[in-house]
Amino acid sequence: MSAIGDFFKGFGVTFRQMFKEPVTQEYPYTKREKPQRFHGRHVLNRYPDGMEKCIGCELCAGVCPARCIYVRGADNPVDDPVSPGERFGFVYEINMLRCIFCAMCVEACPTEAITMTHLFEFSVDNREDAIYGRNELLVDKDGTPPHPQPEGPLINLAELKIADGWMRATAPSGRAAYEGVPSWTPSAGVGLRPPEQGQSRGAAESEQADSQHADAEQAGGNRDHP
Repeated sequence: MSAIGDFFKGFGVTFRQMFKEPVTQEYPYTKREKPQRFHGRHVLNRYPDGMEKCIGCELCAGVCPARCIYVRGADNPVDDPVSPGERFGFVYEINMLRCIFCAMCVEACPTEAITMTHLFEFSVDNREDAIYGRNELLVDKDGTPPHPQPEGPLINLAELKIADGWMRATAPSGRAAYEGVPSWTPSAGVGLRPPEQGQSRGAAESEQADSQHADAEQAGGNRDHP
């Protein structure tokens, strides 16, 4: 008896769905309303005075499970600071082909510099254009996020201004005077990131110190065991 009851119970769900209105929309002319915490494309925000919120801490790149974010910080110029901190994001790139839109970068950011908007319609015809740099991510002076495609009947740029409750970017001035040069080659399939001068020097010194320490230990062991 229970098997028969389960049979009619399952078909009851199917029967009820027959009288519900379809959820199909005439996309792209008609679009469904997206939830407030929708994970769309990223933007880099500014403070109300125009300063960039990104301080180049690289926490977003470190927490990214897809390793699609590359950040290289630089010291703020004294005469023309870019961010309130000691450093700013000199190079900021997101590979949209690798991004899984998990928003872990948003949670890790200590200054709420990176947020995710409601825009999800962006396509490219080559891999190089899928890497969004600071020019494509940083909001304009009026707080409007840039977009590579012009606004039209099928492109509603107003959705870029709707972030997950954290985007407060209305900046009158303060656009950065320094633009980073892309330091990886997406066409090769993997990022080619030449290390900074300080990092390469530090790695060489560390390797030399380790080699000297190993030689000293080996020499000491030879003395103990003639």
